[in-house]
Amino acid sequence: MADPKEQQQNAPAANAAPELDPAAAAKKAAKEAKNEEKRLAKLAKFQAKQAKLNEAKKSAADNNNAEKKKKKEAKAPAPVFVNKTPKGEKKDMSEPIASAYDPRAVESAWYDWWVKEGYFKPEFGPDGKPKPEGTFVIPAPPPNVTGSLHIGHALTVAIQDALIRWQRMLGKTVLFNPGTDHAGISCQSVVEKMLWKESKTTRHDLGREKFVEKVWEWKELYGNKIHNQFERLGASFDWDRAVFTMDPPRYRAVQENFIRLHRDGIIYRANRLVNWCVELNTALSNLEVENKELPGRTLMNVAGYDEKEKFEFGVLNEFAYQVEDSEERLVVATTRIETMLGDTAIAVHPNDERYKHLHGKYVVHPFNNRRIPIVTDEIAVDMSFGTGAVKITPAHDFNDYEVGKRHNLEFINLLNDDGTYNENAGPYKGMKRFHIRKQITEDLKAKGLFVGVKENPMSVPVCSKSGDIIEPLMKPQWWVKCQGMADKAMKAVTDGELKISPKVSEGDWFRWLGNINDWCISRQLWWGHRVPAYFIKIEGEDSDSMNDEMWVTGHDEAEARAAAEKKFPGKKFTLEQDPDVLDTWFSSGLWPFSIQGWPEQTFDMEHFYPASMLETGWDILFFWVARMVMLGIQLTGKIPFKEVLCHAMIRDAHGRKMSKSLGNVIDPVDVIEGITLQGLHDKLNLGNLDPREIKKAQAGQKADFPKGIPQCGTDALRFALCAYTTGGRDINLDILRVEGYRKFCNKLWNATRFALMKLGDDFKPNASAEPNGHESLVDKWILTKLNKCAVDTNKALEERNFMAATNAVYQFWLYELCDVYIEAIKPVCDVDTTNDEAAQTRKITAQNTLYTCLEAGLKLMHPFMPFVTEELYQRLGRRPGDNVHTIVKAKFPVDNKAFSFSEAEKEFDVIFEGIKTIRSIATQLAQKKNIVVSIQTGNAALLKLFENEKSTIVALAKGVSELSILDGSAEAPANSESGQAVEDVTVFVQKQ
Repeated sequence: MADPKEQQQNAPAANAAPELDPAAAAKKAAKEAKNEEKRLAKLAKFQAKQAKLNEAKKSAADNNNAEKKKKKEAKAPAPVFVNKTPKGEKKDMSEPIASAYDPRAVESAWYDWWVKEGYFKPEFGPDGKPKPEGTFVIPAPPPNVTGSLHIGHALTVAIQDALIRWQRMLGKTVLFNPGTDHAGISCQSVVEKMLWKESKTTRHDLGREKFVEKVWEWKELYGNKIHNQFERLGASFDWDRAVFTMDPPRYRAVQENFIRLHRDGIIYRANRLVNWCVELNTALSNLEVENKELPGRTLMNVAGYDEKEKFEFGVLNEFAYQVEDSEERLVVATTRIETMLGDTAIAVHPNDERYKHLHGKYVVHPFNNRRIPIVTDEIAVDMSFGTGAVKITPAHDFNDYEVGKRHNLEFINLLNDDGTYNENAGPYKGMKRFHIRKQITEDLKAKGLFVGVKENPMSVPVCSKSGDIIEPLMKPQWWVKCQGMADKAMKAVTDGELKISPKVSEGDWFRWLGNINDWCISRQLWWGHRVPAYFIKIEGEDSDSMNDEMWVTGHDEAEARAAAEKKFPGKKFTLEQDPDVLDTWFSSGLWPFSIQGWPEQTFDMEHFYPASMLETGWDILFFWVARMVMLGIQLTGKIPFKEVLCHAMIRDAHGRKMSKSLGNVIDPVDVIEGITLQGLHDKLNLGNLDPREIKKAQAGQKADFPKGIPQCGTDALRFALCAYTTGGRDINLDILRVEGYRKFCNKLWNATRFALMKLGDDFKPNASAEPNGHESLVDKWILTKLNKCAVDTNKALEERNFMAATNAVYQFWLYELCDVYIEAIKPVCDVDTTNDEAAQTRKITAQNTLYTCLEAGLKLMHPFMPFVTEELYQRLGRRPGDNVHTIVKAKFPVDNKAFSFSEAEKEFDVIFEGIKTIRSIATQLAQKKNIVVSIQTGNAALLKLFENEKSTIVALAKGVSELSILDGSAEAPANSESGQAVEDVTVFVQKQ
């Protein structure tokens, strides 16, 4: 049976149109064919348009993806540079120079090669002695062995190494002697913390000998970290001469120092006030005490107490003493009320009418009924301050100590070494000092003797190592008489034997040394130079340890025993070595001569002592420099160095002192390598900051370094630090300025790279840099500028004016060599000189002048930027007969009269004024190309000059298509803007 649908489809259509005749059918077919053609054409047009739109969309998408990829790559960290040069080997310079400056690549490998080749060692003459040019010696300040690099070290290296490299290139026998300090307190503290952290062990658990062994182990493992950091900064030390203040020769020198000074009566033993740190359990030098300024009442945590406990500072507590046999009370004020337990006098001014009736009378101590005299003292008392009556505690206050000596008062020590009070405190015995502060206030209130509290801005002495509050404490210690040695140190400056700069530091010198006190040199530590003094205990006799006669000195016990037997012949005795060690400054005070082998009369002592100079921060002029001078004169009969240069303290860009809690401490390695903001934040967590301080510091970092610190490289950092050094007391360091000098390094790189292209691979420099007589005006001009740069740089370095020195080389490279000379000779170097002997001579002369400027310019820059200058110097071919393999030993440019063309300089300066005028007018007219210029002058000499220098003018003016030189009779060009370059020289630029 057939499918109904199929039947339906095959059936004749109802109402079907009648068939057309052939003619009509043909006409209809033609019409349909034409319509179909139109439709297809329209479709093709639409499809073409659509394809174009799709292509545009695809291109936009591709561009968008490319942009995204570019941004992603920009955000991604740069690939880590891998140094492929084997350690100590010279870099392979056969590869083409990189298209862009990369400090990581440039600053790799060179230092190890310099050291291996011995380029930092003193170079002697053929007789084995220093060269005729002289010596230059800097004993590098020894950083703490526990230390890590901070920006102050970078400044020290930048200044010292610039001088060292300059003097080495001048041909002198140069020694830059490195070393590290044993850092008694810091090093012992670090190892004690490590022991406790690792095994909950104290030094007392180990005993002295074992503990000292542990410190040596730590030193060998971790103590030389700073050496690597100095290498990063390019410090050209003679590392084979590196010493440590606890190595055997230095140890013996320190012992010899003590023995001699004790023998001469300069060192003595006395029970006097010292700065006592309870937390560290030792006396401290003034340098290790920081004065924390308080604006008024302040609650503070104190080391050794519960963190939740806070104690009140920045107030004056007033309380009353009852006058003996009287109803009258005498009110005194104090910032340390707990010390009233040791009061042994009340001082009033002799002219104070309020208290004249009390002269010679007594008050009664409220807690022990001790009679306390009322004394008059016009030095200690300010009638207008407080109540005009001052409590005197001679055993616990430096000012009161002097009052006690003047009035022969009793000295009552209250404090145990651990910060508790002793039996002299009566009912408060065994209590901790700041708990007593609270308790005694309450007890005075209970007795009706507490008067009140007043706000009192003050400074609180704080231990820089532990943060503990310092206590003045009476202690039997070893002291150095300083006044006699200080007089000699001042005389050395007065007589001109020793120079101290800047002048403000010289003023400090006389002020400090003129008011010097005796120096406490003993410390209650185990790590350090043990005092080489032995107490003689004679059998059957009471021996007083305060009696100097009962002490002998020696390098060892056998030597001390021989001295004791000579002093007490026939007596039986035992010897006990003093358990204390010597102040670190006592050993570092020997630095300039102990590193040369003193007390032996060595070759180095003969030739490298005294040193040429000592460079350091002005803040340790007294604590270190003065002591070196005093001990140097006393022990060697000579000043230890001829010059002291004090550099500034580095502050942040806002002028604030650098502080971890402000987040503005800058690690120079972070400037060299660059670091993200998060990286800076992470470093804060590695320290010991309180969480609140971390939050504050992070806010400071975010404000100062919102994008972190950019990678700048060592050369840029060194150059910036020298450029900042003006002789002032402070440097406000802006990291963005350092980044600017990184861009300057890039300018050096690109200029040299471009110059190498203009010189060509087959270029061979002349054997001599001297001019050959074929130099053009611009050649003579740049040689004159080069010579001026050499003169100015040498003069500035002689004067220790580092800002002027860096400015001189910066000016030459950027504004004279790059912006003018290289641009001026481009057409000369590019011209085809085939069959043109004059052009060939001109080209060769320009190339040699360019080479001379590049080579000398790199040498002038080397003291400040050692790495990039070595890298580029190695790219330059050597002159015939030049066997110097490194810029480190290359000859530093000095005044060369052959390079001085004063008339040519003046003539080119006139030409350049014309060029600058063209540029200025073109800028006003917004013209960058096809610039039509006329220069008119009525001066025949100038007319000839401008005519001869047309090609240079066109090269430097940029965009000039036509240049005419007109005499004074010519009509001024129409439709032009004009300007006067110099007198009788007018520049016209045609308006477009």
